[in-house]
Amino acid sequence: MDMLWSGWGDPAKAAPLPDAVTGLLRDLLGVTPRETGPATLDDIQVPAPALTAEAREALRAALAAEDGFRDDAESRIRHTRGKSTPDLLRIRAGEVEDLPAAVLLPGSHDEVLAVLRACAVHGLSAVPFGGGTSVVGGLRPETKRPFVALDLRRLDQMLAVDEVSRTATLQPGLRGPQCEALLNAQGWTLGHFPQSFEWATVGGFAAARSSGQASSGYGRFDDMVLALTVATPEGTLETGRVPRSAAGPDLRQLILGSEGALGVITAVTVRIRPLPQKRVYEGWRFADFQAGAAALRTLAQDGPRPTVLRLSDETETFIGLAQPDAIGAGDAPQAGGCMAIAGYEGTEEETAVRRAAAREILLACGGEYLGEEPGDKWEHGRYNAPYLRDALLDAGAFAETLETAAFWSKLPELYAGVREALTARLTEAGTPPLIMCHISHTYENGASLYFTVVSAQGEDAVAHWEPVKAAANDAILAAGGTISHHHGVGTDHRDWYAREIGPLGIRMLQAVKAEIDPSGVLSPGVLIPVR
Repeated sequence: MDMLWSGWGDPAKAAPLPDAVTGLLRDLLGVTPRETGPATLDDIQVPAPALTAEAREALRAALAAEDGFRDDAESRIRHTRGKSTPDLLRIRAGEVEDLPAAVLLPGSHDEVLAVLRACAVHGLSAVPFGGGTSVVGGLRPETKRPFVALDLRRLDQMLAVDEVSRTATLQPGLRGPQCEALLNAQGWTLGHFPQSFEWATVGGFAAARSSGQASSGYGRFDDMVLALTVATPEGTLETGRVPRSAAGPDLRQLILGSEGALGVITAVTVRIRPLPQKRVYEGWRFADFQAGAAALRTLAQDGPRPTVLRLSDETETFIGLAQPDAIGAGDAPQAGGCMAIAGYEGTEEETAVRRAAAREILLACGGEYLGEEPGDKWEHGRYNAPYLRDALLDAGAFAETLETAAFWSKLPELYAGVREALTARLTEAGTPPLIMCHISHTYENGASLYFTVVSAQGEDAVAHWEPVKAAANDAILAAGGTISHHHGVGTDHRDWYAREIGPLGIRMLQAVKAEIDPSGVLSPGVLIPVR
């Protein structure tokens, strides 16, 4: 199934906001319904593909399947941009000035190589396309040349499982559920469950350094990667002969997080774990965000580490966003404070031991045990927040997320700085916001912060948001945070990423790109500023 072209996920799962939420938006934030609804596919005027006959023939010749080359209007629209709120607002308005000239569906590594070489010869760019879930402009190249979307869905096989070494080699077009099903059938799990799990792909997980909701137990996706096969316009790059090596810099780390700007990932070898016998999730309440963060830090530093460990701030807890399916249902926590979710996976014995030990620490840190019901509700709705975002847009609200990370000592300053920047800019613009935040990934030395912002849209919602987003990005860097913990850089964060790593760092990346992509085929302007 293709994702909804003008929103998130499966159209059958879309649902309007409850009346109580619509009333709250109106009374609290001044949100009013838009006068016109979103465009339909038939409304959108699509320009003819800007490809020469020679380029079209070369691209067709690179692909074995007759239907591997597509330049019909619907295919091109469905591969236009990603799923950030500005992306959705623009596509809903029928804006497609940056749509791809064609969509290509290669069926092998060699076909990917052939496509990239054809693009180099004919002056085209190519943007790798997995699940289409980018929320940072990663599918919106900055180029005046025609570009093609390189849809990897046909590279969707599990190539090998090494049960002795506990590894699996996967093709990049495998979506999260497909990947888990193939591994589960042989008694294994990857343990990677980001919010985009139902639609994002293995290749995208690697290219964007994805982090799943069970990262406390299984680690980030880049922790799992052992080897990569990458297609570039200059040939094939193979990285990762062994789990760890002292043979020079680790080129895996150069490709991980490169977001298609340095190559197209065509195979990923990952570490796998035995399928857990037991999964259990539970809820906890803390008096405030500071107390809850201190409890999470204690577990992250001294153990035992739960598999899932999350903490919502007071506002997110009050609204009920920790349990998206409960919003507006009247059963969100009413006692105030902050909601935490802890989850445990493994054998029956291991799960029980870690859960009991963590319970003693959480109680000692001032936590109030709420039982398994909040955890079960979180698990049931863990992938549904993006559908809520679509419903908010339908109701005339603006809703967007941004995320970052910092060392524990910097986290309070980062939390306050981003909230203050968002509140000040949106209030000055006449659209006072509702700002929610949670800690979703913890480490011994720091944690991530994930913000959700809801306000009225303003006259031009995209233009309205741009200075607000810039102010939040400035605040992140000023407080010692990173411009992205797991969403990536894309084009939206590129200028702040350049500030984060400095001019020398950018020149190093530009030098690498010039060597493996001298014609500038791969995702121009994504991650790396164009020289």
